[in-house]
Amino acid sequence: MTTKSKGVTVKDVAAAHFITEYAAHLKRNQWLKLPDWIDLVKTGVAKELSPLDPDWYYVRAASVARKIYLNGGTGVGALRKKYGGNKRRGPRPERFQKASGGIIRHVLKQLEAIGVVEKNATGGRKISQEGQRDLDRIAARALKAANRS
Repeated sequence: MTTKSKGVTVKDVAAAHFITEYAAHLKRNQWLKLPDWIDLVKTGVAKELSPLDPDWYYVRAASVARKIYLNGGTGVGALRKKYGGNKRRGPRPERFQKASGGIIRHVLKQLEAIGVVEKNATGGRKISQEGQRDLDRIAARALKAANRS
């Protein structure tokens, strides 16, 4: 009797392992066109400095793709809330601030251009069939790498 092994999906892999693997995949293939302002921006109002990681754009793109995979129909507004954080205001209490919408919008347009994400009929974005296949393939590779180490 032969047993078929089940396919690995993004849900089966830890977020950190998947995001680092997919960010490396995006950087290696150079599918994303990086904006000119990449070294000048902060990721949100609540941040004091711009990202220190030189590959932060690829990491954010991988993270956005994962979020849309897990929650289809997610739009820019919902992603702004997910990536937002508390703004430090000195002696006054902290307040929640949304993340930068321009960065998320640019990432979504880049992911649409390479065919990973498509617009949802009811609003927001969803993963395309080709994108789901690609993300699941990267997830299997990430799970194998995580089990090795």
